[in-house]
Amino acid sequence: MRQIVLDTETTGLDPKQGHKIIEIGCVEMVNRRLTGNNYHQYLQPDRDIDEGAQAVHGISNEFLADKPRFIDVVKDFIEYLDGAELIIHNAPFDVGFINHEFKLAGEEYGSVSTYCTVIDTLVMARKKRPGKKNNLDVLCKEYDVSNAHRELHGALLDSELLAEVYLRMTGGQSALLLESAEAAGHSSDSGTVKKLSGERKPVKIIKANDEELQAHQLIIEKMGKEVWQ
Repeated sequence: MRQIVLDTETTGLDPKQGHKIIEIGCVEMVNRRLTGNNYHQYLQPDRDIDEGAQAVHGISNEFLADKPRFIDVVKDFIEYLDGAELIIHNAPFDVGFINHEFKLAGEEYGSVSTYCTVIDTLVMARKKRPGKKNNLDVLCKEYDVSNAHRELHGALLDSELLAEVYLRMTGGQSALLLESAEAAGHSSDSGTVKKLSGERKPVKIIKANDEELQAHQLIIEKMGKEVWQ
């Protein structure tokens, strides 16, 4: 399974007001493993960046002056995304901007849904943590992902952080088993899989005797009374 964690930075909040993407950052995972095959691109928007947006990401028009435009990279970007499952925090924002850029580049490029399916981690987080803040900084703290180096927003950095958050948010028992194996010095590749599979030696089963079963039953009865009191 190929997944791409994606984030963008923009000149402002609304593409309908002419705002554009100025940075794209993507982190690739295959079968829930980071591959290092990432995508990172700064873009020349041909318009000024709002002061509020620049305060968030720190990217200036001067820095972007010699960067390519979206039309220059659209084919490479689509080739990178094609067939993947996108993981995005607050997906309507980023997808809306990408679809806007596709439309400006040419109707033949379609939309994000032409190439990818999308998972919104904000929706996931709200289901797991209803009524609480669920921005990326909060989720990093919740899932023990270090973001100490994040002074400003950045598309690639935020994608890297979100990838770690997503893996922990969706890891379940299988991820804990793999992490435990790696911590013990085992490889997390096929060697670990073998240890968790039927190739390992059968576990010896020791049955409880009558005295142990009676003691166990007394404990269960006592616990039941305490719960209902």
